[in-house]
Amino acid sequence: MDRIEAMTLLVATVEKGSLSAAGRALGVPLATVSRKVSDLEAHLRTKLLNRSNRRLTLTDAGEAYVAASKRILQQINEAERAAAGEYIAPRGDLVVTAPIVFGRLHMVPPIAAFLEAYPEVDVRLALADRVTNLMEEHIDAALRISLLPDSTLLATKVGEIRRVVCGSPAYFDKHGTPAKPADLSELSCITFEGQSNPQSWNFGTAKAPVVVPVHSRLIATTAEASIDAAKLGAGVTRVLSYQVEDAVRKGELVTILEDFEPPPIPVSLVYRGGGMIPLKLRAFLDFMTPRLRASLSQAKSRSAKPQGRPEENEADTAPAASTGPRKSRKAADQSA
Repeated sequence: MDRIEAMTLLVATVEKGSLSAAGRALGVPLATVSRKVSDLEAHLRTKLLNRSNRRLTLTDAGEAYVAASKRILQQINEAERAAAGEYIAPRGDLVVTAPIVFGRLHMVPPIAAFLEAYPEVDVRLALADRVTNLMEEHIDAALRISLLPDSTLLATKVGEIRRVVCGSPAYFDKHGTPAKPADLSELSCITFEGQSNPQSWNFGTAKAPVVVPVHSRLIATTAEASIDAAKLGAGVTRVLSYQVEDAVRKGELVTILEDFEPPPIPVSLVYRGGGMIPLKLRAFLDFMTPRLRASLSQAKSRSAKPQGRPEENEADTAPAASTGPRKSRKAADQSA
């Protein structure tokens, strides 16, 4: 009995959620996967999986055995990497993940330069707007835009990203520009399902938070759709600064309420700790870190400008004591 093969099939079954999914992922017939797992249980003289029509669950013995199997398989993988020379010179394959828009804007350029500098390393860049599991999905490094919880992952901070509220110039001409977060209650808001709470937006600091209920006239499934709707004048939306950098630069959108923004979100490269770090990963981290920091610093400089639209900063800003959104010029002329 090949116990390494059996461990691999068992771990894949647990990670993929079913025997059939494990077989598809590994290119092994379902009957073979089922037989190998059953043979392993017979060899151990204990049940590892509770099988039902709907799902598989691990027994207590199964949980302990799968955890040990993952450690053993990782050690074997590291031994094979060492034998292949991955700890002598940077070579081999790297799997890296990042959010879709961020990856396109800030990851692709330095990765292209990395490939030129390290011709024996190949990179698979998986762009997805979700949090990936580095261990289960066999990912070497991930770009995270979030506060990082305590975990076994190691992290290198490369910058910060702002959360911005924005809308089209035409929308603010028609409905007025909010002077404070509470004014958003009078406007149409565009939210997306990736937001932690699309019913309210947080402003201020952790010590002095301001929670503002918003009326979502449109709820999209992606930030990109929300941004497109905001460009068309459907309302105001809240996204990450890099997602609208190009639209703001072109004048399609303007950011508002910058003085009330919550603290920026850290941006980090994360990777698995424990054991030796392959030279290909160390080379990647050392190469990417300064370039990402420079890219994010340049983006921050480009977005650092006075709040609101240019004409407002010259002579058309609403008095500090006013309440509600500033009137558009057309409305002001009609009321004069």
